[in-house]
Amino acid sequence: MDTRLTAEQDEIRRTLRELLRKRCDAEALRAAVDSPAGYDPALWSALAGRLGLPGLALPEAYGGIGCSATELALACEEVGRMLAPSPLLATSVLAAPLVLALGTETQRADLLPRIADGTLTAALAVPGPALTTALSLTGGNAGPWAGGGRAGGVQARQSGDGWRLYGQVDQVLDGHSAGLLVVAAHTGGFARSRTLLFLVAGDAVGVVRARQTALDATRPQGRIQLRDVPAELLGPADQDVLPALAGLGDTVAAVLAAEAVGAADRALERTVEYVGQREQFGRAIGSFQAVKHRLADVYVGVQAARSAAYYAAWATAHESEGAARSASLEGRWRETGGRVGGLALAQALEALRCAAGEAVQLHGGIGFTWEHEAHLYFKRAAGDELLFGPVHRLRDRAAEEAGLFVRGEVAV
Repeated sequence: MDTRLTAEQDEIRRTLRELLRKRCDAEALRAAVDSPAGYDPALWSALAGRLGLPGLALPEAYGGIGCSATELALACEEVGRMLAPSPLLATSVLAAPLVLALGTETQRADLLPRIADGTLTAALAVPGPALTTALSLTGGNAGPWAGGGRAGGVQARQSGDGWRLYGQVDQVLDGHSAGLLVVAAHTGGFARSRTLLFLVAGDAVGVVRARQTALDATRPQGRIQLRDVPAELLGPADQDVLPALAGLGDTVAAVLAAEAVGAADRALERTVEYVGQREQFGRAIGSFQAVKHRLADVYVGVQAARSAAYYAAWATAHESEGAARSASLEGRWRETGGRVGGLALAQALEALRCAAGEAVQLHGGIGFTWEHEAHLYFKRAAGDELLFGPVHRLRDRAAEEAGLFVRGEVAV
C-alpha cells in the first residue's frame, strides 16, 4: 500500500476544504440544520456543480467521475471536519451503489446521471436501528430486519404487474427530503420470506414523510410512512439483495470512518487553539503538563484512526478493482476474506468520542453550551455510535468473520 496521496487526491481535499470554509462556517451550519431540509441546497448545488461530489465514485458512463472509494472517503473526511450537513452520505454512499450494483440497465441510465449531477437525491429506507444489520456490520443480515409479521417495517405485495408497499420506516437518513427512496421491504409471507429492494419516488401518492428530531441535528433523519404505495422493483425479481447489502457495508464503514476522523481532527484542532489562549494562574492552560498529556493521547488516537480509515478505503478500492470482472457488489463480497471497514469504523468512532469529550472538558464552562460548536462534535460522536455502532459490536462482528474465536476459544 502506497500511503502517499496522488496529486488528484490532494486537489480534491484542498478544493473541498476551501469551499467548506467559505460556505459552511458556524453561522451557516446552524442556519442549514434549522431549515426544513436540514441542509443548504445552495451548498449542495456548489458541491455538485463545481466538484462533482455526488458522482465522485460513479462510472463515467453514467455521468460520474469514475474515482474509487478512496477519493470518496477523502472527500467525506473534509465534510466531516466541518460537520457539513448534506445528502452526500445517504445519496452517494448508501443509495447510489445499490442502484449501480442491482439495478437494470434502464434503471441505471435513468437514475445515476441525475444522482451524479446532484439534481436527484436518494435515501436508503431501512429502519434506523437495523441499518448496521442490513449492511452486515454488527451481525448477519439474513433475519427479519426489513419487516414482516410482527416485526413491523415495510411489507410488499404484488398487485397485477406491479408492487405495492405499506408500512413505516423510522430514522431514515435524509428520508424526509430525498427525491428517491430505495426501500427495503419484506415479502413472501412466512413460508417464502425474503427481502427485496424497491424504488419509490419521494413525492409518490401514499408516501407521508416528516423530519424527526435527532440527537445530531447535522445528520437529519426522517420518518417515512408508506400507505399502499406503488413501487418499482430494483433489478430482477429473482435477485438476492442480501449479499449486495453486505458487500456495500465495508465501503460504507470505510467512508464513515474517514468522516469520523475528519470530525475528530477538527475537534482536536479547535481544542488545541483554545487551550493556547485560555489563561489560568497567569499562564495558558495548554502549558500545563496534564493538559498536554490529555491532548497527546487524543492526537495518538486520531492518527491511529486515520491510518485505519485510509487503509480500509484503500483495501475496499483495491478489492473493487480485483473484483471488477464480477461487475457486482455480490461478487466482491464473496471474494473478500475479511472486513477491515468495520474495524476502522470502530477505531474512528472511539477516537471521535474521545476527541469530542476532551473538547467539551477543556473548553470549560463554554464547552457544553448551545452557543459553542464543541457540543456539535460531541453529539456527532454520540449519534454516530447509536446509528452505526456500538463499537464493541463492530469489533465483535469483525472478530467473528475473521474466525478469531472458535467454540469459545481463541483461534491459533
